[in-house]
Amino acid sequence: MTTRMAVLIDGDNIGGKHVAEILRIAGQAALPHVQRVYLDAQRPSDWHDVTGFRLVHAGSGKNGADILLCIDAIALALREQINNFVLVSSDRDFSHVALRLREFGATVTGIGEGKAPAAFRHACQTFFQVGPTPGMSLVPKPTINLTEFDLQIRAVIAEFSEKGTGIQIAKLGSTLHTRHKTHISTYPERTWRAYLVARPGLYDLDPRGPLARVRFIPQGFADAPAFAWQNHAQPGVTLASTA
Repeated sequence: MTTRMAVLIDGDNIGGKHVAEILRIAGQAALPHVQRVYLDAQRPSDWHDVTGFRLVHAGSGKNGADILLCIDAIALALREQINNFVLVSSDRDFSHVALRLREFGATVTGIGEGKAPAAFRHACQTFFQVGPTPGMSLVPKPTINLTEFDLQIRAVIAEFSEKGTGIQIAKLGSTLHTRHKTHISTYPERTWRAYLVARPGLYDLDPRGPLARVRFIPQGFADAPAFAWQNHAQPGVTLASTA
């Protein structure tokens, strides 16, 4: 039996940025005879810039693309003898058409993003994931340069913080001035709030106000060696692991 393949894409659910990966996966089985993208063609979409696919306007109604894709899939299986389908979406609703196509004897491959539910994945004989897994950040973590000054600040916050409340910014400044002769005006930021705000990976601040407090962010100091905390602790003070 000759393999005839259709690649049907829910364009309102999956972006055209995945087209190369979709075609690579589909090409492992056969050369597609039908390549369609279902979407509201009147709305902006990166699929408009993709060649080689027939864009099928599904209207602006709710689930229009889903419904039209399912109707066409059944029609292709029954009338056009398509026996190999690649369904591209992360929508649970496509589990129904995937199972029905398999009942007709067709092979069904699913492609979707990490958010694709188990119901759709298991309805397909094979499922391939494109894009990142949910919860994975594509934005690199900022590099935080810990300085001797930041270790001094962290030590004072840890000493005076009670149950994670931190220390009043005014008290932080006066304490560091007394202990280390610190003059914040000599730093480029010139004020304590400006200095702390410029380091969001290290400090968490209250909104402006005379009693505003600051807390250190443990993760920001995680790369500093343990002995650094002891070098900045006051006699008899055990530095807290959180602020």
